Amino acid sequence: MIKIAVCGAAGRMGQRIINSIIEAEGVELSGALERPGHALVGQDVGLIAGCGELGVRVSDDLNGIIAGCDVLIDFTAPKVSLRNLEACALKRKSIVIGSTGFTPEERALAVELAREIPVVIAPNMSVGVNVCFKILKDIAKTLGDDFDVEIVEAHHRLKKDAPSGTAVRMGEVVAEALGRDYNKVATFHREGITGERTKEEIGMQTIRGGDIIGEHTVYFIGMGERIELSHRAMTRDMFSRGSVRAAKWVVSQKPGIYDMQDVLGLR
Repeated sequence: MIKIAVCGAAGRMGQRIINSIIEAEGVELSGALERPGHALVGQDVGLIAGCGELGVRVSDDLNGIIAGCDVLIDFTAPKVSLRNLEACALKRKSIVIGSTGFTPEERALAVELAREIPVVIAPNMSVGVNVCFKILKDIAKTLGDDFDVEIVEAHHRLKKDAPSGTAVRMGEVVAEALGRDYNKVATFHREGITGERTKEEIGMQTIRGGDIIGEHTVYFIGMGERIELSHRAMTRDMFSRGSVRAAKWVVSQKPGIYDMQDVLGLR
């Protein structure tokens, strides 16, 4: 039985992960972590998550939580995730990270820490989204430079990073397939007299509002025709189920950085 602990257990995503762990076979919930001073520390996490009393109380003891698990699932924020990754590396425990918004420097630190333990870092744990990543690569390679690429993403008003990690990864996948450097061709803002669109640029547009869980559309726009590949999240359960699947997979891997393409065997 694989023992899974959840960081940010009292949050919206954490609660869904708790439910997915309870529903999954071959795993058990070993710990629920929240930040020191959180109002729900000490309460039964099952009651918080709406799945009944589990006998697992929310704790703010990071080292204690990690010591009692095989793998930690973390959907928090880059700085918190890196702190947790470092703690997991010290205790040789695996970690699955779904946080987004990492800087290049933070990503480099994660790679360094992953020399000690297996780590899954993915901007989106959805099986469907990761199938889209694979499809996007094939579409871009086939269409080549004859089609303009625009990516539009929409999320709830509380999301802190923009564009979303999923949208960025979509842009990276397309850029790689076309032999471009995403960091040089991504265009995040257009206003005023911008001049003609270049053939190389990849437009990245962001919408924020209400309670949108997550929507992404990649447009391949040619002369007289257009291809649109869209993914819409109807519930957070797709992310939570994917994270549990990643947790079950990563514990048997060698140290290193992995993503959901590895977990799902899509490479």
